[in-house]
Amino acid sequence: MASEETRTTETRTEQSSTERATTTAANARKTAPTRAWATRLVVVGIVLSALNLRPAITSLGALLEEVRDGLGMSGSVAGLLTSVPPLCFAVFGVTAPRLARRFGPSAVVCAGMAAITAGLLIRPYAGSTAGFLAASALTLMGIAVSNVLMPVIVKRWFPDRVGSMTGLYSMALALGTSLAAAVTVPMTAALGGRWQSGLAVWALLAAAAVLPWLPLVRERGAAAQAPMAAAGEQPQKAPLRITRSRTAWALAVFFGLQATAAYITMGWMAQIFRDSGVPAGTAGLLLAVTMVMGVPLAFVIPRVATRLPHQGPIVLVLGVCGLSGYAGLYFAPAGGAWAWAVLLGVSNCAFPLALTMVGMRARTGPGVAQLSAFAQSTGYLISIPGPLLVGVLYQQSGGWGLPIALMAGLMLPQMAVGFLAGRDRIVEDEATAR
Repeated sequence: MASEETRTTETRTEQSSTERATTTAANARKTAPTRAWATRLVVVGIVLSALNLRPAITSLGALLEEVRDGLGMSGSVAGLLTSVPPLCFAVFGVTAPRLARRFGPSAVVCAGMAAITAGLLIRPYAGSTAGFLAASALTLMGIAVSNVLMPVIVKRWFPDRVGSMTGLYSMALALGTSLAAAVTVPMTAALGGRWQSGLAVWALLAAAAVLPWLPLVRERGAAAQAPMAAAGEQPQKAPLRITRSRTAWALAVFFGLQATAAYITMGWMAQIFRDSGVPAGTAGLLLAVTMVMGVPLAFVIPRVATRLPHQGPIVLVLGVCGLSGYAGLYFAPAGGAWAWAVLLGVSNCAFPLALTMVGMRARTGPGVAQLSAFAQSTGYLISIPGPLLVGVLYQQSGGWGLPIALMAGLMLPQMAVGFLAGRDRIVEDEATAR
C-alpha cells in the first residue's frame, strides 16, 4: 500500500515537472518573437539616438556668426556658448545612473530624445540670449543622459556583441556630427536663409529618435533584466565605490584628454589651416575630412578592441597618428594639409575606443552605468579648459606654435592613461564596497 502511494506521488511529481517544463517552453516560444521584435527596436533606437547626439552642437557652430548677429550676442558670451556642451555633459551625466535605476534606461533615453527635440525647437525662437542658452541647456541635458546610458543599453541588450554594437553606435554618432556640419549652411539657404529654420529643422531628426523607445518605456524591472539574465549575467551584489578603482580613474582621464583633443580640433583646426594660407572653403573641407574619418573607423575599432585582451596597443597607434598630425601642422600646415587632416581624424577615433572600454571594464549593467557616468562626467570636466587655453595661447603668442605644442604635449599623457585603461581589469573587482 505504501509503495503504491509512493509510486503515485512520484508519478504526480513527474507529471507536475513535465507540465512546468512544457509551460516554460511554451512561454519561451511566446516570448521569443516579442524579444526579437524588441531587440530590433533597440537597434533602431540606438542608431537614431546616436545620430542626434552632436547635431545640436555642430549645426550651431556652422551658423554661430548668424546667431551672434541675430541675438546681439557678445564675443565673450559666444565663447561661453562653445564651452557649455562639455560642462552640461559633466553636470547632467552624473544623474543618468540614478534615473536609469528608477525609470529604466530605455525610458530615460526616450525622455532624453524628447528633451533634445524640445530644446532644438525652442532655442531658435527664444528671442534672447538668455532664452537661447536655457533651451540649449535643455538640449544638452538630453544629450548628456543619453551619452551615459548608451553603453549601458548596449551591455544590457547585446552582452555578447559589445564591440559591434558600440561600433554601430559610434559610427552613427560620427555620421550625425559630420552631416550637421556639412549640410546646415546649404539647408538653411534652401529654407529661405533664416538661421532659425536652419537650427530648428534638426528637431525633426530628434523627434524620429523618440519613436523607437516608446514601446520600450515599460521595459523596467524584471523585464528589463531579461536580456541580461538570458546572457547569464549575475546581478551586482554590493554597491561600487567607483573612485577606488584605478581603472575607472585611468579611463576617466583618458576620456577627458581625448575629448579635449576632439573639441580643440573641431573648434580650431580650420582656423589653423586658414592662417597658413589655405582658402576658407578648403579649410572647411579639411575639417569635414577629419570628422568623416570617424564614420568607418568608429565601426572597425570597437570590433577589433573587443577581440584583444589589452586595448593599449590601439591607444598607442591612435596617439602616434595624433602626434604625427600635430607635427605636420607645426612644420608644414599647408603643404601636407590633407595628410594631417586624415591623421588627426584617425586620432580622434579614441572616442569610440573609450566607449568600448567602458563596456568591457565592468561586469554588470549597473557597473557599466556607474563607470560610464564617472568616466564621462569626470572626462568632460577635464576637457573644458583645453579649447579656451588654446585660444588664449593663440591670442597671446600671435601664432600657432604654442597651441600646437600644447596639443602634442597633451597627447602623451593620453597615451599613458589609455594604455593603463586598456588592461584586462574589471572595476567591480577593484571598487566593490566592503
